[in-house]
Amino acid sequence: MAKVYFLIGGNLGDREQILQSTVESLGNDVGKILNVSAIYETEPWGFEHEQSFLNQVVVVESNLLPEAVLDQTQRIEKNLGRVRKKNRYSERTIDVDILFYDDLIIDTERLEVPHPRMGERMFALAPLAEIAPDFIHPVMDKSILEMKSSCPDTSEVSVFKA
Repeated sequence: MAKVYFLIGGNLGDREQILQSTVESLGNDVGKILNVSAIYETEPWGFEHEQSFLNQVVVVESNLLPEAVLDQTQRIEKNLGRVRKKNRYSERTIDVDILFYDDLIIDTERLEVPHPRMGERMFALAPLAEIAPDFIHPVMDKSILEMKSSCPDTSEVSVFKA
């Protein structure tokens, strides 16, 4: 069994309900939910939009291989109304990112784990530091708390719902 860390978030529709549905889907389709962070509200990152994002980290114990986890997360996104746009940074109902799959380092055409840009995004590090502060990033060789402390992102990130 692998411990998989996900960052989920979106800024369209009933944001809180969509996060809840995503957590339920991860539990049904990927594995057993081990931990869930508070919900954080954050400003859009990399683009302008009037609606802020809600983000949350979910830890799941799974017997699926990494590519199968990716397939399931993309299916969950599609089922919850995600429409992929050409621009990487845009509004969305839900985004499910795999932050870590145990401490594996994966770099394929379809999947890069650990998530390559999480260290520069406070909206990922804040909820991750809440539930896994001592987890050591297998590439950066720093704890999540250390990464959060040195993150260059100054975006506003606040607890929306504990």
